[in-house]
Amino acid sequence: MPIITLPDGTQKSFDQAVSVFEVAKSIGSGLAKATLAGKVNDELVDASHIIEADSSLSIITDKDAEGLEVIRHSTAHLLAQATQMLYPEAQVTIGPVINDGFFYDFAYKDGFSEADLAKIEKNMNKLVKQNLKIERSEMSRDEAVAFFKDKGEHYKAEIIESIPADQSLSLYKQGDFIDLCRGPHVPSTAKLKAFKLMKLAGAYWRGDSNNEMLQRVYGTAWANKEDLATHLHRLEEAEKRDHRKIGKTQDLFHMQEEAPGMVFWHEKGWTLYQIVEQYMRGVFRDNDYKEVHTPQLIDRSLWEKSGHWDKFGDAMFTTSSENRDYAVKPMNCPAHIQIFNQGLKSYRDLPLRLAEFGSCHRNEPSGTLHGIMRVRNFVQDDGHIFCSNEQIQAEVSDFIDLTFKVYEHFGFENVDLKLSTRPEKRVGSDEVWDRAEAALAEALDAKGIKWELQEGEGAFYGPKIEFVLKDCLDREWQCGTLQVDFSMPERLDASFIAEDGSKQTPVMLHRAIVGSLERFVGILIEHYEGAFPAWLAPVQAVVLNISEKQTDFTVEIEKKLKKQGLRVISDLRNEKIGFKIREHSMQRFPYLLVIGDREMQNNEISVRKRGGEDLGSMSIEAFVKLVTEE
Repeated sequence: MPIITLPDGTQKSFDQAVSVFEVAKSIGSGLAKATLAGKVNDELVDASHIIEADSSLSIITDKDAEGLEVIRHSTAHLLAQATQMLYPEAQVTIGPVINDGFFYDFAYKDGFSEADLAKIEKNMNKLVKQNLKIERSEMSRDEAVAFFKDKGEHYKAEIIESIPADQSLSLYKQGDFIDLCRGPHVPSTAKLKAFKLMKLAGAYWRGDSNNEMLQRVYGTAWANKEDLATHLHRLEEAEKRDHRKIGKTQDLFHMQEEAPGMVFWHEKGWTLYQIVEQYMRGVFRDNDYKEVHTPQLIDRSLWEKSGHWDKFGDAMFTTSSENRDYAVKPMNCPAHIQIFNQGLKSYRDLPLRLAEFGSCHRNEPSGTLHGIMRVRNFVQDDGHIFCSNEQIQAEVSDFIDLTFKVYEHFGFENVDLKLSTRPEKRVGSDEVWDRAEAALAEALDAKGIKWELQEGEGAFYGPKIEFVLKDCLDREWQCGTLQVDFSMPERLDASFIAEDGSKQTPVMLHRAIVGSLERFVGILIEHYEGAFPAWLAPVQAVVLNISEKQTDFTVEIEKKLKKQGLRVISDLRNEKIGFKIREHSMQRFPYLLVIGDREMQNNEISVRKRGGEDLGSMSIEAFVKLVTEE
């Protein structure tokens, strides 16, 4: 007689073992109809799962985040089934859930075309209408290998052969299609109401470039057609805002094959970059950071001692000279400890806050590079705070406040916090990790801020708080980070003299607010769609003459505005004023300043705001005041 405890504390007793679906049905027919899966004792299971003992249960519907994951997992199987019905020679490999959707990799010698996606999607919709029941079964490892080999699914058999022989495997059947999967899945194909196949891509078998190339089909799936439409609209908007397109249109930067993952900044792009950097330099200065600068090349021995060579070596660019091995620094932390170690430190010197716009290089796989969002050479607003155990809470609290303030200045008000804990590969004892994780959790709780736990996502040397901002399209960007590190200062012999005269190891807080400046500039470009607020705009105003008669006055106006600290250019071309206005409007500059005979006679400028609003004529002083206030 299992007793089922529901999320609100209500308990339901049953005379015999009962399925998740039957529990939902006992609560109400509406809930039963909406049931996709269940969460039994915090484990996600199928709606058909049988509960035999007293358990806690949450009914999962498409309103739950887990429900959306189950929908996407099931839609990946639907894709595989529909594909093999049309192309029986296509072998299935893997089909996981990803952000906003799923993909499935196929081995198919003839290859798919974009036109094939429409055919496959049409077949998927047919299978949905058939309301095929999805059933789970179990099979031993060896039975499963033989089963899939007999079906000609050699890739799937190879996956199963890598699983220990004593494990029982779960398979899911819908119609004539059977696939290996841990599940759970929706009860039937009719539950899959809103999906779309998005694109094709290549993918190496098991991610190894030495293996054969497979075809990857990407799709998206949602709880309903309204959510799908919203997502597709968001993708259209994201396409319009692509920083690579805007970067080219506004002449901000370019990338080229001779320097993969590294940015060629043009004048206006570099101006934007410098605005961000100088703003952050002011933040450092106003919050008692000491700006430093450390070498690009550092001997291998330091990276070995810090633990980076062992944990991060594959991502480092290396070189040799005079029988010594060096690494181009992928991060600044070991170098900052070397600065801390110069001279005797006491408790009176703490907290010591060091900051650096350090140029870092990481050998990211070429397939992951993406404009200026994912690069091999980047600069961080990097900083490290050396403090005592007693100072951790105050430093973490102050940093959280500062980070939110900076994001607000850049136009981001929706920020989530996530606490990432110890990864499998790490340095330091469990006791040290316990202390570090507790310190961050206590600091977050003390602020009264809602936060999310991300188990196993911490850095190899310490747990971290991640600051995830949301842009105008509600896309998430992890930018800021704060990491508590008890290990690296000890490994690199950092110490200070405590108030009682004892020698102690400082705690090191690794922190960044915007993170990679390259990536943050890319986020700003897409967030504002190139229409930057006046303080960020690389060009705040363009001065346009109507005819050659105003050339000298236009140049004079440009010089006066520059002397007032504004970023201004002029357009003296012998073109019609309407043409020049249209052309510069496309560049989305905040202001266009038109000079004609009347403006020249009155020593004024005619001001047009971005978007076409005519502010009329005004003096230079009035315009400077307007922009300064904005």
